[in-house]
Amino acid sequence: MKIAIPRERRDHETRVAASPDTVKKFVGLGAEVLVEAGAGTASSFQDADYEAAGAKITSDAAAAVNDADVVLKVQRPLTDAEGGPDELSQMKKGAMLISQLAPLQNKEQVAAYAAAGVDAIAMELVPRISRAQSMDVLSSQSNLAGYKSVLDATSEYGNAMPMMMTAAGTIAPAKAFIMGVGVAGLQAIATARRLGAVVTATDVRAATKEQVESLGAKFIMVETDETGEDAGGYAKEMSDDYKKRQAELVFEHVKKQDIVITTALIPGREAPILITDEMLAVMKAGSVIVDLAVEMGGNVTQSKPGEVVTTANGVKIVGHRNVPGRLAGDASALYAKNLLNFLTPMMDKETGALNMDWDDEIIQGSALTRDGKIIHPLLTEGGN
Repeated sequence: MKIAIPRERRDHETRVAASPDTVKKFVGLGAEVLVEAGAGTASSFQDADYEAAGAKITSDAAAAVNDADVVLKVQRPLTDAEGGPDELSQMKKGAMLISQLAPLQNKEQVAAYAAAGVDAIAMELVPRISRAQSMDVLSSQSNLAGYKSVLDATSEYGNAMPMMMTAAGTIAPAKAFIMGVGVAGLQAIATARRLGAVVTATDVRAATKEQVESLGAKFIMVETDETGEDAGGYAKEMSDDYKKRQAELVFEHVKKQDIVITTALIPGREAPILITDEMLAVMKAGSVIVDLAVEMGGNVTQSKPGEVVTTANGVKIVGHRNVPGRLAGDASALYAKNLLNFLTPMMDKETGALNMDWDDEIIQGSALTRDGKIIHPLLTEGGN
């Protein structure tokens, strides 16, 4: 089996889909691994590192991908309409593409995978079940994003984070508010606490209260009988009444905050607005908001992808793109391990060939196309 690792070509993408460590393991399982020259440079993985692990370095993407049985990527393939090169056209019919494909936002591209005869797997759709935890790319990347969001906030914040007692007087600790307590939010809480901030957090899922408090933060939430969690454990959209009461609670709370980090995402939909213009207007000059959902529409009304915006009253809104990619080495290593853990059970130990079990719950949850057809329930007729 030939596994191809092309260089990522989308703007702001610094990660790579394989590390020298995972290449070595794939080769040990009997696979031939082809890595495009320079694919890992932005993640501090050199071509020589891949060669030492047993990979063959190719001069360009086409040489790596043309005859590959499996193509591993971080981001969905570029298309001609996006300025090219058309990466899908380089893959052979029957190849398997495994990547983060954002299929619900790019349904036309899923149709293109089917038309090209490429079997596409969306790693972000791997079901959240116990045996798939080691394959969960959303968790591995969100964990790093939560950590980096606090560092990005402190770099923009003009004061110290911890309380400091000096001969000249005492500096009060910064107040940090984390909105959305998934993997990213929990890591943001832990990081802000390590740096000495007084941390509060909120989430629509009441079950997260215990997790927040176990990290030493205070949980604030609107009292409600609604459940904010869907069957997959993700946050879901709440009623208009809940949103109104939540907005009132947040309005009063953000007035006192120095740092706010928003992490709320709803799978397949635009990110919900958590911080409105009215809330921004009452925040303190010099306070900082980091919007981790900026690429999905944003949790903050005035955030802009790729920019640090300063409001009229002096609030900084940080909207960095691809926050996990700002820690490219670790993000790539974890993502590559997710892919290794996904593929390993499907590789024949004797021949090294791919032996897919299409009835497996993990495959059924993440496979988009097979044999020229769209097969995922969320994308076929009647899907939600």
